[in-house]
Amino acid sequence: MRIWDIHPGYLNRSSLLGEHRELHGILSIVRNNKKGYARHPETLRWVGHGWALSQRHKLLVAEMNLRGYVDKSPVRLRSNRGIWPDNEIDPPGRQLNILKEKYQSREPGRIPLPVNAQQYWAQHKYSVMSRDLGAYNGIGQRLASSSGQKELHELAAEILLLMKTPPNPRLLPNALSHMWGYVSRYAAISGKELDSWSLPRLLEKIQILTRENNVTYLAESTALSELAAWNL
Repeated sequence: MRIWDIHPGYLNRSSLLGEHRELHGILSIVRNNKKGYARHPETLRWVGHGWALSQRHKLLVAEMNLRGYVDKSPVRLRSNRGIWPDNEIDPPGRQLNILKEKYQSREPGRIPLPVNAQQYWAQHKYSVMSRDLGAYNGIGQRLASSSGQKELHELAAEILLLMKTPPNPRLLPNALSHMWGYVSRYAAISGKELDSWSLPRLLEKIQILTRENNVTYLAESTALSELAAWNL
């Protein structure tokens, strides 16, 4: 039984759909007071955190949608809105290592498991940009000369906290504009038409053009799916 804390993009098909099933299993235990795995540490950490469980479900569904799967089982819990469990079973850096061991002879996820802090940062860049410009600039400067696993594990913990907060409405358009820059050459539209698009429409078009044209940098970005999970 496992609900991951790292971005669902790191999960392969089996793990992604498996977590989705596990989450609904925990939901059933929590909501209906079933015994089963009621005392399992993974279940216990979500008790009283209905909003967070619902939000994790939205993140899973956003990733599933990006890969062509359709979810028909929404989760609508609201308890402790904005508050996540503070007791991960494993810290995010360790979770990445667990997946590396697990996937040695299996298919990978959409996002490659990072080999260093710089790669991890590149994968999360636009997710952070949409939330905190100070953190975005500070992390980029700090990583200019770092490379080890220690830095990766510290960065994973730092970014996980940032990504538990919703995108900032003032910063989100700028982050999407940067992402659009990678795919705009493939879109035959006028600036006027682009300006008329809503943010969800813009993100959807970025997703489509990224997939159709194999834009690797965006295809390996957490923002490509997770921004859609926050009701833009």
